[in-house]
Amino acid sequence: MTILGRSGLEVSKIAFGTWQLGGDWGTFDEDTAIAAIHHARDLGVNFFDTAQAYGRGRSEVLLGRALRKAEDVVIATKGGINPRAERPRDSRRAWLTQGLDQSLRNLAVDHIDLYQVHWPDPDTPAAEVAGLLREFVDAGKVRHVGVSNYTARQLEDLGVAETLQPPYHLFRRGLETDPLPYARANNIGVFVYSPLGSGLLTGALTPDTTFEPTDWRSKSSAFQGDNLRRNLKIVDDLKAFAAHRGLEVAQLAIAWTLARPGVHAAIVGARRPKHIEASIAAADVELTSDDLAEIDRITADAVEVAGAAPEGIA
Repeated sequence: MTILGRSGLEVSKIAFGTWQLGGDWGTFDEDTAIAAIHHARDLGVNFFDTAQAYGRGRSEVLLGRALRKAEDVVIATKGGINPRAERPRDSRRAWLTQGLDQSLRNLAVDHIDLYQVHWPDPDTPAAEVAGLLREFVDAGKVRHVGVSNYTARQLEDLGVAETLQPPYHLFRRGLETDPLPYARANNIGVFVYSPLGSGLLTGALTPDTTFEPTDWRSKSSAFQGDNLRRNLKIVDDLKAFAAHRGLEVAQLAIAWTLARPGVHAAIVGARRPKHIEASIAAADVELTSDDLAEIDRITADAVEVAGAAPEGIA
C-alpha cells in the first residue's frame, strides 16, 4: 500500500484500470471482466480507476456493478471531455456538473473518492475549474480532486489538484521532466496510466498483430509497420533481461514505473482474472540501479509511443 501524496488516500500500488471495459479496446465478456475485478479485490487491490468517457459511461456502470457493497475501496473517475463533440475538452460548469452527476449514478455511489479533470481545457479559465471542483467537495459529492494529462504549468494554475494521472511507460518518458518534478515538490500523488505501453510491453504482440476496428490501436501509427517492428525488437531484448531476473517483461515494465521517485501507483487493466495476478506481483519487485541503467540502454533507440487524446489518435 502507499499514500497518494497530499490526498492522504491509502491505495494499492496497482490500480485496476477500466478503460478497456468501455469498448475502446475491442470486444470483451462483461461477466469475465467483473470476475477480474473481484479477483483483484481478493488479491488486495483497493484502487479502481474509470472515466465518464470510457464507453460513455459503460465502464463506470460495469465497475459499479462489480464493486457494489464493497468496502474499503477507492474509486477514481474522470470527467471534462466529450469525445467526437465539437468541443472535445470541456471543463465548463454545465458539462462537468452533468458528468459528475452521471458518474455518481453510473457507479451507484453517493460520492466519488477521487474526481479528476480528464484533460486540460484551454478555453475554460483554471480559476473557474478550481472553484467548481471545490464546490463538488463542499457539496459532499467528491472527497478529493485531481487531474489527468496536465503539465506542471497547468497544475500550478489550477492549484487544487491533490493527484495527477499522467501517461508513463518505457516508450513514453516525458513525465520525467514535466510534470513529475513539480508533482514531487508539491506532494501531489501520482498514479500513471499505460505502464505497459498500451500492450506493447506485455510481450504478447507480434509484427503481424492486428486489432479490431473498435480498438483505438488500429488507427495508431505506433502499432503499425516499422514503428511497431522496431519497438517489438526492443521488447524482445527486455524480455531476455527480465527472464534473468525471473520476471515477465510486463512485470519488469510495471516495476520500472514504480521505481521512479514520485510515482506512487500504476494503473493496469485486465479483462480476465489471470491477467491481474502477475501485475500485482510486480509491485513487490525492486530494481537495482544497475537494472535501471541496463533498461535505459536497451530502450535508448525506442520509438516514442503516444496514445489517444480527445481530438483523436496519434
